[in-house]
Amino acid sequence: MEAIDIIVGVLFVVVLALVVAVWALARQTGILFERVAPLGALVTDSGPAVGQPAPQFDIQSLSGTGAVSVGGQQSHSTLLFFLSPTCPVCKKLIPLLNKIQNDERTWLNVVLASDGKAEEHAKFIESHKLSAFPYLLSTELGLAFRVSRLPFAVLIGENGNVLAKGLVNNREQIESLFNAKEMGVASVQTYIEQAETSAHA
Repeated sequence: MEAIDIIVGVLFVVVLALVVAVWALARQTGILFERVAPLGALVTDSGPAVGQPAPQFDIQSLSGTGAVSVGGQQSHSTLLFFLSPTCPVCKKLIPLLNKIQNDERTWLNVVLASDGKAEEHAKFIESHKLSAFPYLLSTELGLAFRVSRLPFAVLIGENGNVLAKGLVNNREQIESLFNAKEMGVASVQTYIEQAETSAHA
């Protein structure tokens, strides 16, 4: 009987120690989340700089929505989203783009852009139900924005200036473009760097 009591006592102590350890780990995880900065869109130095005018284009939409103007004075901001039918991440983000188009339509137009063969993109538009989006097929457009990797997004303001841009692989990185616009900075990373510099000054 005494041996059983000892075993039960030892097990109780072990369980208690595990509870304390789990609590400590949970607390430490919370602290780490507070310290780790959110990862925004990966900003590139190439192409039009944030704050500078976006290149101006007038391109006929492949999806049948008519001619589309990129850059210059507009009634809405523009999210120019570069994608490809062969890009798996691009396809994964299509439902999010649909949601953004619906939720932010009072101030934002979502425009899809790519290059390549029109037939291939026409099939892509049909299979992924993209006919509601303006779909621009232009090699010159990608070159003007120096797009080298996909998916890539550029947020252009109503005044035609680039507000934010970068490589976007998930919801958080796309939303970081909108956050950068609201904060008046090039990117979330820029805002964090400025805050850290001010704190150490």
